This record gives sequence, structure tokens and C-alpha cells, in this order.
Amino acid sequence: MDYITYLRSMVGHSKVIMAACGVLVFDNQNRVLLQLRAEEKAWGHPGGFMELGETVTETARREVFEETGLKLGRLDFFGIYSGAQHDRKLANGDEVALIKIMFTCRDYVGSLQGDENETLQLQFFPLSELPPIWKPQHPVFRDLLNGSEGPFFE
Repeated sequence: MDYITYLRSMVGHSKVIMAACGVLVFDNQNRVLLQLRAEEKAWGHPGGFMELGETVTETARREVFEETGLKLGRLDFFGIYSGAQHDRKLANGDEVALIKIMFTCRDYVGSLQGDENETLQLQFFPLSELPPIWKPQHPVFRDLLNGSEGPFFE
């Protein structure tokens, strides 16, 4: 049983603090990889929840591999996003107070292969031509596009 299933077996849908990691993956043309997420039917960066025993970089690498098929090399810290504005109620009714740790990566191998349960499409986009982004990820993309140097803390 994974950690989230175990935790939810005890607390049901009650709000819990959850750590998640995401990665802004860039190709050699400085385009960012976006995932059309199956559950939300919206574009965003790949990422997901941490499991017990993982480091944040292990979580980031595992989630990106599961969702895209890419194996990541060097990760650079981008920012941390937390606070009430990041609380969410998931489609299954679970409530989370999210702490999201974000990285960037330009070092990867593999070919794009989305997990059919989580990914409808994968595509690299120029920063000037991003599709509509999934609303909970707006703060990350705001910081990415504002031209400031990170790391960002919210």
C-alpha cells in the first residue's frame, strides 16, 4: 500500500499537508515540456506527490519518468509554493494543503511516452506560445514568465 492510500485509510478525505514536486523540463530550444493532464483535461508541468522515504529530487525524477518517459539528470531548484492559496480539493474529494517544490531541468534522456492514466498528450512549447495552463499551476508559470531570477518562495 502506498503512503497516500495508507494515510487516507486513517483520515478519509480530511485536509492533510502533502508534499509534491514538479519539474519545468526545457529542450535545447528553450521550450518547456507540458503535459495535458488526463484528470484535469488541462496543460501543466509534470509532477506529483512524494512517497515515504523519497527525497524531493527522487520524487521529481520518479514523477517525471512516470508521466513522460524521460529520465532526468541535473535538477536546479526553482521555488517552493505553499499556503492557503495552494490548498486543493481533489476530484476524489481528498483535501490537501500543498507544499510544492519545483525544479528546472535541461538534462534528460529518453523519448516522450505518457502514462495513459495520467497523460493525454506531451509537447514542448515556446514560452511565448503556452496553451491555457491548469489554474493551480498559474503561480509557477507566472514566476517562470516574469523574467526574475529565482528561487521563488510563496
